[in-house]
Amino acid sequence: MENSRRRFLEMLGIAAVAAGTQPVWNAFAAEHGSATPEPSVKKGPNELKAKQWAMVIDTRKIEKASDLEPIIEACHKLHNVPHFENKHHEIKWIWEEEYIHAFPTDPNRFLDERIHHIPFLVLCNHCENPPCVRACPTKATFKRESDGIVMMDFHRCIGCRFCMAACPYGARSFNFRDPRPFIKETNKEFPTRMKGVVEKCQFCTERLAVGLQPACVEASNGILTFGDLYDEESDVRKLLKENFSIRRKQSLGTEPSVYYIV
Repeated sequence: MENSRRRFLEMLGIAAVAAGTQPVWNAFAAEHGSATPEPSVKKGPNELKAKQWAMVIDTRKIEKASDLEPIIEACHKLHNVPHFENKHHEIKWIWEEEYIHAFPTDPNRFLDERIHHIPFLVLCNHCENPPCVRACPTKATFKRESDGIVMMDFHRCIGCRFCMAACPYGARSFNFRDPRPFIKETNKEFPTRMKGVVEKCQFCTERLAVGLQPACVEASNGILTFGDLYDEESDVRKLLKENFSIRRKQSLGTEPSVYYIV
């Protein structure tokens, strides 16, 4: 008991020190002198903007796991996600799950048989009310005020994993090992991470900044649609108006921004 108490106090001390420091600049480092972290992603004249970015996944266009492989590969290759043989060390930004695991709070034994057998894509839900942000002691994870994207500043992360405990979707991964030796082909235009850092999907903010859609959307062959949730003329709003959709663990009040057409 005493050892556990001592460890907890040590973690609080580390968090307090880290909260008062400024990270080294990288693609997602906070602006110098800013009390609220904002990523310094280089923006171009064609930057895509939204009040709240959202994604719609049309499960009707998914038949088998191979339909999702190009989507996952596009994301992981672009963002230097390592490949570990050991599942306990696995890093995932976007991956597939069975319906029963993706929607454990919405069991329905008599749901359409197709739903029970197709793979579901899961990723960070970029919640409008993200519990991970409240749990982070160093502001390494924060919600971008300009467009609602839940971000990670890798240099601020102290590896406490409070955000992982707070996330009800299991959307974050922890680097138990140095990931760099396990990256198949390093993309030098995106930062790599280090041992002891949490990471997750960031809705391709670096691509949005130069007028490009997220890599997963481009590779999805129409399975994924991305747009402004609060623009009635956006593609995502049109899809949601015309089709029945569900979200993961809606009852928690996190307001996830990833919708599934079923």
